[in-house]
Amino acid sequence: MRVFLFIVLLAIGCTATIKQEPESLPIVGTWKLIRGTLIEKGDTVVTDYTKDRSFIKMINATHFSFITHDLNQGKDSAASFGAGAGKYSLKGDQYTEQLEYCNAREWEGHDFSFTVTIRQDTLVQRGVEKIENAGIDRLNIEEYVRVK
Repeated sequence: MRVFLFIVLLAIGCTATIKQEPESLPIVGTWKLIRGTLIEKGDTVVTDYTKDRSFIKMINATHFSFITHDLNQGKDSAASFGAGAGKYSLKGDQYTEQLEYCNAREWEGHDFSFTVTIRQDTLVQRGVEKIENAGIDRLNIEEYVRVK
């Protein structure tokens, strides 16, 4: 009986799925946005985040957050600040943010799905942002580099 129980437990152990530790997921970390591209109603706007503004995204095992602001300490007409956070899910290359907190309150409570690719220290996320009651329906492509 003991041998049978041992064999059953061994078989279960060998067929169990190995759960990947969150820290080993390639998306976990701090990312600096270098370029953002918005395509809406045929218009394309490309923003260089290496000059007049800064944007970082932090991702841990279960949550993400982002913060952006101008680099002139809010002292001119380009003054800006934005922040948001929430939970996310990642299945293969499908990354979905559930935005729970945002300074643009009409964005709260919405899910945004993106396809992500990670090559070396570069993350690209691409997906449609749509909020019907705010008239938002656009393709968003963001290119990040990992902060070391």
